[in-house]
Amino acid sequence: MEDYKLFLAFLASALLLGLLSVVFALVWVLSYREGLAWNGGLAEFNWHPLLIITGFVFIQGIAIIVYRLPWTWKCSKFLMKLIHAGLHTIALTLAIISLVAVFDFHNAKEIANMYSLHSWIGLTAVILYALQLVLGIVVFLLPFAPPSLRTAVMPIHTYSGLLIFGTVIATALMGITEKLFFALKEPPYNSFPKEGIFVNTLGVLVVAYGAVILWMATRPQWKRPCEHIFQARQRIVEGLSDDDYDNPDLEFNSDGTARKRNPKSDELDRDQLRKERTIKKDSVCQGGMIPSGSEYNA
Repeated sequence: MEDYKLFLAFLASALLLGLLSVVFALVWVLSYREGLAWNGGLAEFNWHPLLIITGFVFIQGIAIIVYRLPWTWKCSKFLMKLIHAGLHTIALTLAIISLVAVFDFHNAKEIANMYSLHSWIGLTAVILYALQLVLGIVVFLLPFAPPSLRTAVMPIHTYSGLLIFGTVIATALMGITEKLFFALKEPPYNSFPKEGIFVNTLGVLVVAYGAVILWMATRPQWKRPCEHIFQARQRIVEGLSDDDYDNPDLEFNSDGTARKRNPKSDELDRDQLRKERTIKKDSVCQGGMIPSGSEYNA
């Protein structure tokens, strides 16, 4: 991997910022607010910010960059698809539970639902995220979609996944600010109370985490190389070792063994072999990738 140490620094920063965001959210609802419960009161509402930051922000961010972890590149692509989809499913589940907590609290207190911009964009983000996940599973995880469809959908899938993640970050900030305006009366928010400063810091952590994730997800030098898949398949089919695979002077017979050929007399054959390998490699790269929302390898 190019700039491996820099990648590790960004990864460590992302994990630190993400975990701190979750810890800050937990401390906020336990120390400054009413705690956690499922009783229709404010303690039930507190599940909403905690689960959104834990699932919809932190876990979604990890799901976005999971393909870019270099120690996973030797894992099968199908396994990584399952991990990727699994993380997104966990994030979606936590987001849905957080919405249930809000609606349950509002209904118990006879508070109107869906009146704020935060609620409009937030619910839209959850719906689009669910559609993104279903589309990703159908097109990239299940073996039914043709390579041409995967190639066509990949840029849309990648863009929409990053757009949804950025929207979630913005919506979380809107919700945090809205909650502080509602909750902080004595002392008021504009008097710089400790809770206000603490939760503002939480917002800064969330923004920083999102920025690091988006940077890592858009660096082309850090994406998972498709050559690993191609070479692994070739070695299995043709009985190659790692060294033999990269040697253009080898031809393979039907039982998978290799023998040296005369480089001068078979120059054209070697060129043809290179072209065939390139065609196969391009086919794998274009047809076998799955994302993010997503893989974000495009």
